[in-house]
Amino acid sequence: MNRFDPQTCYAAFVARDRRFDGWFFMGVSSTGIYCRPVCPVRAPLARHCTFYASAAAAEQAGYRPCLRCRPELAPGHATMDVSGRLAQAAARLIEEGYLSGRSLEDLAQRVGVSGRHLRRIFEAEFGVGLIDFAQTQRLLTAKRLLTDTGLSMAEVALAAGFGSVRRFNDVFQARYGLNPSRLRKARHLPGARSLSFELAYRPPFNWPGVLAFLAHRCAAGVDQVVDDSYSRVLEVERAGERFTGWVCVRQRAARHALEVQVSASLQPVIAQVLGAVRRIFDTGCRPDLVDAHLGELAEGLPGMRVPSVPDGFEIAVRAVVGQQISVLRARQILTRIAERYGTPLAEGPDGLQRAFPTARALAELAPQALVATGLIGIRAEAIIAVAREVAAGRIVLEPLVPLEPTLTALRQIRGIGEWTVQYIAMRALGWPNAFPQGDAVLKKYLGCATAAQLDDYASRWAPWRAYAVVHLWHLSEEAKR
Repeated sequence: MNRFDPQTCYAAFVARDRRFDGWFFMGVSSTGIYCRPVCPVRAPLARHCTFYASAAAAEQAGYRPCLRCRPELAPGHATMDVSGRLAQAAARLIEEGYLSGRSLEDLAQRVGVSGRHLRRIFEAEFGVGLIDFAQTQRLLTAKRLLTDTGLSMAEVALAAGFGSVRRFNDVFQARYGLNPSRLRKARHLPGARSLSFELAYRPPFNWPGVLAFLAHRCAAGVDQVVDDSYSRVLEVERAGERFTGWVCVRQRAARHALEVQVSASLQPVIAQVLGAVRRIFDTGCRPDLVDAHLGELAEGLPGMRVPSVPDGFEIAVRAVVGQQISVLRARQILTRIAERYGTPLAEGPDGLQRAFPTARALAELAPQALVATGLIGIRAEAIIAVAREVAAGRIVLEPLVPLEPTLTALRQIRGIGEWTVQYIAMRALGWPNAFPQGDAVLKKYLGCATAAQLDDYASRWAPWRAYAVVHLWHLSEEAKR
């Protein structure tokens, strides 16, 4: 256990301290079960408890997942150190099924290190090897699907990344000592329109603030905020096949969780979809750390997140479109781009019509096609240039990618200035210290005459400047009302 000493961990468990949820798991030798820090069971004696950095490490030590607190529901992490970010990047990709059809060397290349280095830092971070971690994630995904959905065994096995039902049954029985059918709680209903899941977070979570941020930036037909919920169209690729559907997210404050409704059309890519929702709502955030550092700035919106979108390329387009124009004008242009080049949604909630265009779709355009949506030429050219880099795999716009090489590549594209680069780092790459250089709204609100003065003023909020930006944008909007 590399984050806390046993006394701290045990105290957190006894207190059911949600700040530690997902940061460690506790194995209980007297029962053979491992739990989250928030498990409602009576606390075992401290001498029976051992603490692990990951669910996979607990399972490798011989423990089975608790059926009450359900370790598969624990929120993820947000880290600042380089090695930790690399290990977390690999873990996130594994959780979302990256190793289905790919090798560990492919994974190492994706996060920008050698296979040997990745294995070393991964085990140091999680206390278990990559293969064991991947196997645990497949099993926990299957456990979630068995418990929360009525999918058939074949559908569960496929969605969790197992090659066959027989393989799934064998591994599940060997690891957990029970038949998968014993976890079945929902009756299989062929033709069901949607599936429902929960994603835990560490409180507080400022749901009204997050919804207001997203609502202010919605593109008509792509995403919307209605009746205290956020919904949008998703297009997800897996093994060369694309799946289009929708998600609708609501808060379940009493459970410290988000309720995620997912269209049945996205069933084969459930792991990727839930990962996308985690990114949108920044569920890996540690608000206790962030808010304490921001101090008075965070008092009005405690537990505020840095909202994102499912695909970092969409953020890049939004950033370029939004250069030096109002948010309303940017939304109008984004809506036109989506109407003309986004994939239509066959069936979904009222108001949702299409996915935001992929990098591949926009890479094939001539600049004049985007100029016709209301963009000026240099911004149209910049979007197409980014689209070609992303479609070719030369730039990857996802959380936890190698930061500096990605930012350097973006800076080399004509029409991409430092404000745009930092906006992408903030909302697409998940970099908590990103800061949109020279932002006009921030300069006006803080009374800074120059970009240099603004940067100097914002240095007090490092390493959480991205969160400070969200608060400041909110305050500036409040000041206008």
